[in-house]
Amino acid sequence: MQTELDPVCGMTVDPNTAISLESKGETHYFCSESCRDRFAAQKNESDSAESKTGSCCEPSNKPSPKQRAESSPQSPAGRIYTCPMHPEVEQIGPGSCPKCGMDLEPKTISRDDGEESDATEADMTRRFWVGVALSLPLLVLTMGPMVGLPIRGWLSPTVEGWLQLLLATPVVLWSGWPLLVRGWQSVLHRSPNMFTLVALGTLTAFGFSLLAVIFPTLIPTAFYEAGRPPLYFEAAAVIITLVLLGQVLELRARKRTSGAIRELLELAPDTAHRVTDSGEEDVPLDAVQAGDRLRVRPGEKTPVDGIVREGKSSVDESMLTGEPTPVEKSVGDKVSAGTLNQTGTLLIEAEQVGSETVLSRIVDMVAAAQRSRAPIQSLVDTVAAWFVPIVIVTAIVAFGVWATIGPEPRLAHALLAAVSVLIIACPCALGLATPMSIMVGIGRGAQEGVLIRDAESLETLEKIDTIIVDKTGTLTAGKPTLTGVQATGDFPEEELIRLVAAVEQHSEHPIGKAILTAARDRDISLPEAKDFNSATGRGVRALVEGKSVSIGSQAFLSQLGVSVDSAKLPFIEDWGGDGKTVVLVAIEGEVAGAIAVSDPLKDQSPDAVKSLHRLGIRLEMLTGDSEATAQAIGRELGIDEIRAGVSPEQKQDRIRELKSRGRRVAMAGDGINDAPALAAADVGIAMGTGTDVAIESAGMTLVQGDLRGIEKAIRLSRATMRNIRQNLFFAFFYNVLGVPIAAGVLYPFFGLLLSPMLAAAAMSLSSVSVISNALRLRRTVLS
Repeated sequence: MQTELDPVCGMTVDPNTAISLESKGETHYFCSESCRDRFAAQKNESDSAESKTGSCCEPSNKPSPKQRAESSPQSPAGRIYTCPMHPEVEQIGPGSCPKCGMDLEPKTISRDDGEESDATEADMTRRFWVGVALSLPLLVLTMGPMVGLPIRGWLSPTVEGWLQLLLATPVVLWSGWPLLVRGWQSVLHRSPNMFTLVALGTLTAFGFSLLAVIFPTLIPTAFYEAGRPPLYFEAAAVIITLVLLGQVLELRARKRTSGAIRELLELAPDTAHRVTDSGEEDVPLDAVQAGDRLRVRPGEKTPVDGIVREGKSSVDESMLTGEPTPVEKSVGDKVSAGTLNQTGTLLIEAEQVGSETVLSRIVDMVAAAQRSRAPIQSLVDTVAAWFVPIVIVTAIVAFGVWATIGPEPRLAHALLAAVSVLIIACPCALGLATPMSIMVGIGRGAQEGVLIRDAESLETLEKIDTIIVDKTGTLTAGKPTLTGVQATGDFPEEELIRLVAAVEQHSEHPIGKAILTAARDRDISLPEAKDFNSATGRGVRALVEGKSVSIGSQAFLSQLGVSVDSAKLPFIEDWGGDGKTVVLVAIEGEVAGAIAVSDPLKDQSPDAVKSLHRLGIRLEMLTGDSEATAQAIGRELGIDEIRAGVSPEQKQDRIRELKSRGRRVAMAGDGINDAPALAAADVGIAMGTGTDVAIESAGMTLVQGDLRGIEKAIRLSRATMRNIRQNLFFAFFYNVLGVPIAAGVLYPFFGLLLSPMLAAAAMSLSSVSVISNALRLRRTVLS
């Protein structure tokens, strides 16, 4: 690739990270996916509204409603399609992959995709049944004499030959046209695949037979059987019909692999009840905007993400979190799109709508993960690159051997063996083995509230032997409450809370929110804080009413030059022993007191720790909290190793240390301070209840923030990788066994020579078997 400029933003495109897009035979390069998507939308809009120059009497060039629909980014013509086996292949609108020949799928899933896939399936099904209708009488003509039908007495050889030609031609050239086109495209793109072999085999059999009917004198007598050239019309027609059957079954199976995403899409209702000053009205979901007030009645699904303004109800969130127990919602609580309101009527204020809702982000994350490639796929790609050329060479060798030393008629047997080798080989089974299992596995995880960012994380998770966990928000609920205040200086407790809460107004840490909530509960008026500064995971400081206020751990205050005399703070050890988190407060460089907050353990944490231990996982807790607090929490849960007073950098260093010792490490956390460690781990696991930074740094997200989701993810990873290995074994075993049999290695021992029709049936069933095995993951029990 030469140096290119992004046609959207004008920046120079880095060849190592360039994103390409095919459009009308041209390849365009972009610096980011957003630029690529904007270009695609603009390109389709301009294509659908090409202007014509002329007089005012000429027809209007304004696009029709149909044209506008086709140019929509959500219509087939206006969307980006990609190959499930080769995600790097992308184009605008539907088509087939130039590398493997598979039908391209929409990169973004919509509710209408079911109709689109149904149309493709209907077309293939129609071609299949036409093939069946014409192949059956063709089989009667050719196989009838073997079961006693006097076909030869009814029809002369010439009439029979022309009748076979009339029956086979529509099957090969109409029913099989999509297969032949894909085979030709694979040659043009120099990327041989299954359709290369199918096209080569069927056209060889059909072309030879066509020549035998029209110009029989051109056929060498070495091919003759019973004094005339043999015909293979029935082989060509039945091969096409059986391959079409395989394609129909594959389309149906592939449609089921995206069932998890479609189920998620169906969660959101089509309309919402919008409440305005003039009353209530039903509006399409697309018309809802942030700030709108919406009524959700019992039994209805929540249309968007929002916050409850009126009412009280229990809401079933199992479709997003996997947890069956309904959650009580009242004024001030947040609700998510797609969740089911059960008992009471709620009035909610829309906050995130459209693509910004949790449901939409989950759908996008799952779709992107399903398109990602597992590292094991690189082995398959290496084998597949050599597979088709080796098969073609094998077919040539088989033809040569049979033509040289085979029984009479040698050339007829040689042609049958070569065609059988071409047809039975199935690189498609190899190619499908990994991506199909990945698609189904990631979709299964989404149903359980476990969102996996990419296939690499899913594969790596199987090998994890150590999990690092943060305390606050991971093992604990992440909703601490203020349980103790002790002033040691000249400031009374009320004043201490007022100054500390003023600083914490700018903090996102759960402890800061607990102090802020306590101040508001006591109706304390808070002054403004200036020059706020945060040391992630250690503490915060700011100026309040001209005073320097610092809040954090003893180590943090020491770094600021504040002298901390533990003898004057005896209550700290008692608080820590009770599992409370203690923060020290310094005003104007002097210790002014301490504040204790209590963050209860999540109800699921004890069970989660026991489950992970049963899986052979070693657990370490790394927390910035005090030693006493960390030990109290860790002992209660049975954590294997506990480290307290750990900074974000030290968490990252600990993970690197474990990895250098050969451990495979996952990190579970929820805060900004956990982001470096999440990125350093082999697999980062973010709590869905945590910060966006943590979620972005992780390879996996637990929607409900429930640690039991890690057990589900590990079980899912192990089941998926086991399924992939089964698929690969089957695909390799099938091809290693099938190709030699088709070449005729059993003939000298048992007199068996595989028919091209049986080879086609075996080839089609091999792909379907791989997909069916992958679909078993949908029934995997994860707990």
